[in-house]
Amino acid sequence: MRLFAPLIALCLAAPIAHAQCGGPFPAFVDGLKSEAAAKGFDAATIDAFFRPVRQDPKVLRADRAQGVFQKPFIDFSRHLISQNRIDKGRAMARKYATTFDRIERDYGVSRGVLLAFWAFETDYGGFQGDFNTLNALTTLAHDCRRPQIFRPQIFAALELYKHGDFDPARTTGAWAGEIGMVQMLPRDILENGIDGDGDGHVRLKTSAPDALMSGAKMLSSLGWRAGEPWLQEVRVPDTLDWSLTGPGQTLSVAQWAQMGVRPREGKLAKDTLSASIILPQGRNGPAFIAYPNFQVYFEWNQSFTYVLTAAYFANRLEGARVYDARNPEPGLTGAQMKELQRRLKAKGYDVGKIDGILGAGTRTAAQAEQKRLGLPADAWPTTALLNRL
Repeated sequence: MRLFAPLIALCLAAPIAHAQCGGPFPAFVDGLKSEAAAKGFDAATIDAFFRPVRQDPKVLRADRAQGVFQKPFIDFSRHLISQNRIDKGRAMARKYATTFDRIERDYGVSRGVLLAFWAFETDYGGFQGDFNTLNALTTLAHDCRRPQIFRPQIFAALELYKHGDFDPARTTGAWAGEIGMVQMLPRDILENGIDGDGDGHVRLKTSAPDALMSGAKMLSSLGWRAGEPWLQEVRVPDTLDWSLTGPGQTLSVAQWAQMGVRPREGKLAKDTLSASIILPQGRNGPAFIAYPNFQVYFEWNQSFTYVLTAAYFANRLEGARVYDARNPEPGLTGAQMKELQRRLKAKGYDVGKIDGILGAGTRTAAQAEQKRLGLPADAWPTTALLNRL
């Protein structure tokens, strides 16, 4: 049963007439209370909800310290994927087989996909985060880096509280406000929360069926194509036009096959399906073909390395072999990557924040410069590219 659907508009209504972020924290909270009243929440509910809220400096420190994403794919995936996580994931697949059968029937989301998210987000529910969720959301909304993301989540949490599914003093989760076994933000819970165990509530922290069903519903709402693959390891020929590779460029499966792309095991998807070739560490490293469902992963998390690792881990949980790491060229250090980003930005490319992380914008810009300079345009920055720039 999907809950809260008629209530979503309430959390999105009413334009904001006061400060979006910053200023004294108590005054900021007063502004949130005024906005909540304008949205139709009663005074007693508003007062009780906001009474325990506090600014949390640990949240801001966590927001600014995401160094793990600087690791390249091979290091990152080996860091996250252990034999214990694989064994436990397969055990969970057996334990909740009825739930996964229902998910695959109703949403067409394969069990490996959800198991991978469950493992990476909370170690199968073992650690769901110990940040007070209301404090985290309010702190991040007050901070002026991304208030447009976090402010609406506060009112979604208020709606959950109104219906007995959020405790402002005791609900805890990740530093960025995600809650439960698969880490969903309050607004996502409002829009996609499923009562998977039939108790009349969506309890993502304590009910695996609720969490898994809600995660599947969210993926479906983000555009997951039922019953289709998402990622597959491939062999690529040395003669491939590397400038055609990357998650932003697609050809049909048939076209890739004509160029010599071959699956490492099994068969490629149907010829007419669109697909991209992903070379996370360049032409000499591991290679994957990514199908349309792979793009949905970026709606869940925008880190290229995290997304690729999660998609690959889903395959592993369903029996795929360990990828062939091959022998990629050495990449750049964090300091070198920042310098590369500065040089690319100076040339007019949008690489986002100068953070030393090889994200989608930096990859696209690096590939364009590789092609311009006559280097193999595989979007894997090396010292050769940095020196030429």
